[in-house]
Amino acid sequence: MRPVEATVAFCARRPWIVIAASLLLALLGSWLSVTRFAINTDTARLISPSVPWRATEVAFDRAFPGRTDLVLVVIDATTPEQAGDAATRLTAELRRRPDRFRGAKQPDGTEFFARNGFLYLTEQDLRTTLERLEEQREILALFASDQTLRGFSQLVTATVRGVQLDATSFADLAPLYDRFAGTIEAGLAGRLARLSWRDLSGGRADDSRALVLVRPVLDYAALQPGAAATTALRETADRLGLTPANGITLRLTGPVPLADEEFGTIAENIEIHGALTLLAVLAILWLALRSAKLIAAVLVTLLVGLVVTSGLGLLLVGQFNLISVAFFALFIGLGVDFGIQFAVRYRADRFEARDIASALRAAARGIGFSLTLAALSLIAGFLSFLPTAFLGVSELGLIAGLGMAIAYAASVTLLPALIAVLRPPGEREAVGTASLAAVDRWIERRRWPILAATAVVIAAGMPALVRLRFDSDPMNLRNRSVESVSTYDDLRRNPDTSPITVDVVVPSLEAVPAMAARLEALPEVERVVSLLSFVPEHQDRKLALIAATREALLPAPSQIQPVPPPSDAERVEALRLTAGILAEAAGEAPGKEGVGSAQRLAKAFAALAEADPERRDAASRAVTADFPALLTGLRTALAAERVTREDLPPDLVEDWMSPKAEARIEVSPKPGFRDGVGNLSFARAVQAIAPDATGAPVTIAESGRTIVEAFVEAGIFSLVTITLILWIAMRRLLDVLLALGPLVLAGVMTLQAAQLVGLDLNF
Repeated sequence: MRPVEATVAFCARRPWIVIAASLLLALLGSWLSVTRFAINTDTARLISPSVPWRATEVAFDRAFPGRTDLVLVVIDATTPEQAGDAATRLTAELRRRPDRFRGAKQPDGTEFFARNGFLYLTEQDLRTTLERLEEQREILALFASDQTLRGFSQLVTATVRGVQLDATSFADLAPLYDRFAGTIEAGLAGRLARLSWRDLSGGRADDSRALVLVRPVLDYAALQPGAAATTALRETADRLGLTPANGITLRLTGPVPLADEEFGTIAENIEIHGALTLLAVLAILWLALRSAKLIAAVLVTLLVGLVVTSGLGLLLVGQFNLISVAFFALFIGLGVDFGIQFAVRYRADRFEARDIASALRAAARGIGFSLTLAALSLIAGFLSFLPTAFLGVSELGLIAGLGMAIAYAASVTLLPALIAVLRPPGEREAVGTASLAAVDRWIERRRWPILAATAVVIAAGMPALVRLRFDSDPMNLRNRSVESVSTYDDLRRNPDTSPITVDVVVPSLEAVPAMAARLEALPEVERVVSLLSFVPEHQDRKLALIAATREALLPAPSQIQPVPPPSDAERVEALRLTAGILAEAAGEAPGKEGVGSAQRLAKAFAALAEADPERRDAASRAVTADFPALLTGLRTALAAERVTREDLPPDLVEDWMSPKAEARIEVSPKPGFRDGVGNLSFARAVQAIAPDATGAPVTIAESGRTIVEAFVEAGIFSLVTITLILWIAMRRLLDVLLALGPLVLAGVMTLQAAQLVGLDLNF
């Protein structure tokens, strides 16, 4: 190919000009890479915003900005009260840091829900809860006046009297006794212990988790935009004592930690991976070239091409994404191939040529056509993704396509110039792989059986090809062991905290009831929530029940005067007395249900009485710490008043109403539709009623369809383009088919093998 030969000849004659120009381009590329390097790890942005479902998603984020760029803090503690207190203190502290946080709130821990929580129970659940409270009236009054181990002992003694009077039974008291005994036993063993009183108010004693939603200040100039904010958050939590040593664990998840940790995973051990890649490339180069000077020339050419491509790519796309960043690996793997082909051909011609310049021209003449054809095909294949809606691969195609052009240009300009300057020694023997000639002859003699065997393998693998699926869930791309992902999975398993929901936006609040009714009728839907859901039903009857309990329950503890705290001797005496009463009562009811729990508690009281005073002090703190919060919470909850739409807190309204008065409806799936194929079915069912629905299930379903369509479109485009390139170059249909056939078969067999080993396609 004369243009290639002329170019190589010029570079061999004027090598320093070419090297200087290449160096300037490399410096410019390096400067652009260093000053503009950025990676956007948001998988949602891998799809073009012009696609209808993505446009809907973007519009939803604009209408409800408080639901984007979030850090979700998951706090697990020894008791519900401790978790709630930790969340309240953390929220208050984060609000004092506007330099790092734009806001922080507790979704269910506000004063509004503390005051009106009873109104959101069903009428039957409210009756049950209030009846339990009234049953505990005397216990609350007794312990309220003496919140010490002595009062605690007297409380347990009162429950035993209830058993003796047939007002209750050991079976009914067993769960309570087991919690009491477990707390004391943990304290005696030196473990952190804290008793929850939430069950007395009708709460769930095992629900020791609180959530805090945080909107961090993001630094988009950093590789991990939320890193500074999350570091400040963890430091704040440590300063407040929200640590495992105090019985509290704090985990972070949400869009910001997920994105940051995903990039952290990508960058993990990058030095080791880079070194191993370099060693592999060096090994291949040595096998091919057997000359340190030739290897150096190829590596310098590769490095210059890489930095120029990186700088040009950033100039064109602004920032890499999680897919386009893979151009680094593609460039090394494919770009070095141009250099290897040219250098190997140079070695072969150098054996016969008298000087380096002649060998370089001969190499260009011999390989120029095939090298150019390969470069054009590669460029066409990568650029075929440009028209598609899959921006992740579209940008990769643009950068990699340009990279292949740069690698090809460098291989016929900079590489010959470097060879001319370095002057590697000539070859002592012909370069080739004569040993493989026997293999060629063997294949030629058995070509028909080989073709038949290939056809059989392809046909046998077709069922696997049909079953191949595309996994469009971006969470499956992430490392399941990192905190943000494992916490996300934990929340997803709980229907009350699962982020797997779909949002539907209607023009006004008046349009909510009709749409909500249609959504609730779907068999895939478990729950539909809107702003109207926060206006409780049947308030008149509920308020009457609450008022009756308030009159019966609250006066007793408030009218009893606190007694002076006991001495340690008095505590020991009370503990021994209660232990004896429990043991005696249990002995009078052998074999009855719950007696084992009473005996366990009696042993715990007796052991605590014999322990040192420090253990009793610790036990006293464990059993009494959360009782004041119980009384405060009861007084607040029993003061509930009628709730109207106008009474709802502004921050709650902002979550459900846009500035344009559009109303958001949140739809949750039933258990069988929360992941996998069921999740896709749930998304399709909601979309059938509300085509503009958005949310994680819709994103997963629609992105899968969009990406598959993009690959089909790009595949057809690249096949047509490369076929035209080959036809123009070869002008014989048979030659074109022989060139494309192995490529198509290799692609089919690769997909078949992927399915057979259980490897789904993904982003």
